[in-house]
Amino acid sequence: MIGRVPIFDISPSVSGGQFPVKSIVGEKIEVSATIFSEGQDLIGANVVLVDSLGSEAAFALMHEIWPGSDRWSAVITPSIVGDWQYYIEAWHHPIATWMQTAKIKIPLELDIELVFEEGARFFEELVTSQSGAAKKLIEKLIKKLRDDTTPAQSRLSSAFDPEIEVLVTKSPLRHFVTRSLSMPVQVDRERALVGAWYEFFPRSEGADLKSRNKPKSGTLISSMARLDEVAKMGFDVVYLPPIHPIGTSHRKGPNNTLTPGPNDPGVPWAIGNKDGGHDSINPVLGTLEDFDKFLAHARELGIEIALDLALQASPNHPWVKEHPEWFSSRADGSIAYAENPPKKYEDIYPLNFDNDYQGIFATIVQIVRFWMERGVRIFRVDNPHTKPLYFWRDLLVNIRATDPDVIFLAEAFTRPSIMHSLGKIGFHQSYTYFTWRTSKRELEEYGREISHQTANFFRPNFWVNTPDILAHHLQTGAPEVFSLRALLAATMVPSWGMYAGYELFEHEVFAEGGEEYLNSEKYQLKPRNWLDAEKRGLTLAPLITTLNRIRKTHPALQQLRNLHFHDSDSDQVLVYSKAFHDDRILVVANLDPTQLHETWIHLDLGALGLPDVNEIEVEDLLSGLRYTWARDAFVRLDPKERVAHLLKVL
Repeated sequence: MIGRVPIFDISPSVSGGQFPVKSIVGEKIEVSATIFSEGQDLIGANVVLVDSLGSEAAFALMHEIWPGSDRWSAVITPSIVGDWQYYIEAWHHPIATWMQTAKIKIPLELDIELVFEEGARFFEELVTSQSGAAKKLIEKLIKKLRDDTTPAQSRLSSAFDPEIEVLVTKSPLRHFVTRSLSMPVQVDRERALVGAWYEFFPRSEGADLKSRNKPKSGTLISSMARLDEVAKMGFDVVYLPPIHPIGTSHRKGPNNTLTPGPNDPGVPWAIGNKDGGHDSINPVLGTLEDFDKFLAHARELGIEIALDLALQASPNHPWVKEHPEWFSSRADGSIAYAENPPKKYEDIYPLNFDNDYQGIFATIVQIVRFWMERGVRIFRVDNPHTKPLYFWRDLLVNIRATDPDVIFLAEAFTRPSIMHSLGKIGFHQSYTYFTWRTSKRELEEYGREISHQTANFFRPNFWVNTPDILAHHLQTGAPEVFSLRALLAATMVPSWGMYAGYELFEHEVFAEGGEEYLNSEKYQLKPRNWLDAEKRGLTLAPLITTLNRIRKTHPALQQLRNLHFHDSDSDQVLVYSKAFHDDRILVVANLDPTQLHETWIHLDLGALGLPDVNEIEVEDLLSGLRYTWARDAFVRLDPKERVAHLLKVL
């Protein structure tokens, strides 16, 4: 802003203040700007943080980051959930300018009385805003400045009394105050940034494929036992694929075949039949009362339940008869099903938001609030990039107006511009490209992007797999790969997730070159023998439990903007750290699951918040071993023994 004191390049801001900066309660936000003035006069600046009610909730003086840079900064911290804003004030600092001039002129005996009189007048301005001891202190100073019977050096020294300097710093006299534009800040609860997510299909938990020669589905009640195990692993959120009635027309069979058998359960995302739609429970899973019990049990375990918000309908959904105008018609008069050529989804009708937008919007708001009233506070949104951006803006604004604690995760694997736009208009989190970033260069570039370049509006959630995505690097089934990817996801960002079966190293692919699971759980029941895998030691659960425990006990791993990479001499060894106050975590990972790698690593002690020392002590949180490392350290990582060091800097 060009005012009497120019204020430029305010950070953080999103699209110049068009969209809010994302933060959580208690998160420190470093505000900075380029601020300067003409001539030799000194300036000052401060940040004012304004809460949701429009009250000035916090005030922080800014400091020049380094002399002559004209770059000023201060830290603000929002205290409650809501829609906040901040603005910067900058001004001429006449008393500081006078002090600087007086220190030069008085020793040289230049304009002595004039200089003291100018100073006295500035302090007379300041005293009008003071009271009590501070007022008396300034009044005493004014008298001394005008006392021409006292030696000049003594009069000058009185102006630099420590109490005076503190007072002038905290309560400065401000001339030509310039105020910047206000920058919005969306302050969310902690779970919007930090959390470990786990996905499973309730219908597979407690299922029996041989029950009376007819598969028996698991239910919400039978799957409560899985909640207990998920809680033991330390997960915070359990995400459920759609639990609504499933369409019968064009129902898909195993491995996405078009010839289902009479007992095939169908794809949960093909929502709706005679039993209801998005506000109903699939009778095979139970009742709304069963869901309430499921939710209550999760709450007892300290787990939140995230429901899938999939805005589409099967041909049997009540909407199709009641509101055929909500869908697109083809030239032959039939309703268009979903397509992503050459893929076809005959069991799903996408909504057409250009037809009766108000009617569709009102219905979806009603659905979301229906589940909110039952206690759901997190929604995982299916394919949000296939719906208009303005719809999501309207929906998120509507919900946030009354329930700012409700969180929406965008399942948007699409172009960066769309993913980023969804974050800007209000989605709290998003799926990411982490699933496909495997090389050292890719991980470093993507890590810098999500932790620094886009962190003000895009919160990443690193998923190691999903029911749709069996990444190529997992298809070997090598435990070392599964371990490595879980460790990277859990430590690079504050939120990470996994889909059930990952801990059992499930890796059979449907077709070579593809990323679909063989016998995908999307199309069939898939009961797993968790107990047998545990007894045989064929599970990654112990490592996952350890990772989640470490995440909870180390604040550095609960931050997004503190990811820093360090150098190593090997393209296969990735080194990064996360520091927060005195908590410092250092990760050294071997990205090659098949080979031992030895190399030198080169630590940036400044990024760790450490002084320039010759050695540091570190403790491996996975093995308990301690090491003494120099700034340049030699490491040896054999994936058969360990895929990485997860170190606490002591």
